[in-house]
Amino acid sequence: MKLVCLIGSLLLAVSAFAATSKPVSYKSGAETVPGMLYAPEGNGPFPALVVIHEYWGLNDWVKEQAAKLADQGYVTLAVDLYRGKVATTPEEAHEIMRGVPEDRAARDLHAAVEFLQSQANVKKDRVGSIGWCMGGGYSLNVALHEPSLAATVINYGHLATDADSLRKINAAILGIFGGQDRGIPVDDVKKFEQTLKQQGKKVEIVIYPDAGQTFENPNNKTAYRPDDAADAWKRTISFLEGTLKK
Repeated sequence: MKLVCLIGSLLLAVSAFAATSKPVSYKSGAETVPGMLYAPEGNGPFPALVVIHEYWGLNDWVKEQAAKLADQGYVTLAVDLYRGKVATTPEEAHEIMRGVPEDRAARDLHAAVEFLQSQANVKKDRVGSIGWCMGGGYSLNVALHEPSLAATVINYGHLATDADSLRKINAAILGIFGGQDRGIPVDDVKKFEQTLKQQGKKVEIVIYPDAGQTFENPNNKTAYRPDDAADAWKRTISFLEGTLKK
């Protein structure tokens, strides 16, 4: 299941960051897929993150998030589930998103985790995932299918509430949601949290009462909430430090 993000404008100029960046490619089954790799200064080894884009594709805003996280001391791989396509209208984003086979996306994300773990400057047991909207749902999927994953950040992404599915998760979970998000009811978020806690999982859920979906992205002119977004970023950094840097 995929969740649509309704964002007004699409591109945000990437700021200058201290992290180094380079385009990379890695094998996903019989195919080769692209991505952008960001790394902190120094030799490491560092913890690492798979960074998963919204339904627009791997655009400048997502690359900026990957660069900012690299500045915090993580090797980050901004994956490209669309294989080079970036949408410029909601209609195009819908079309591209619907054309991504679920099994291919799962394979690409598994390959992304393996790619990071193969890097000499990455701590193999300190790999996590983070995503927004569609990517937030995929971030949860990574946790469901990768037992070695150490941490997962879900920014208003779709949820699984089936107890048997959630039992597979070993990663610590941070979920960030908007109380006014019509696509992800607060009751579903609370059920997700309750089920994980009953299973003894490490989970932190934050619900911003007045926020809708995509409130962290300033390109969403109607729903962007700068104070909530700033708080969500601080919580994300604190969570990652406590799970990937310990």
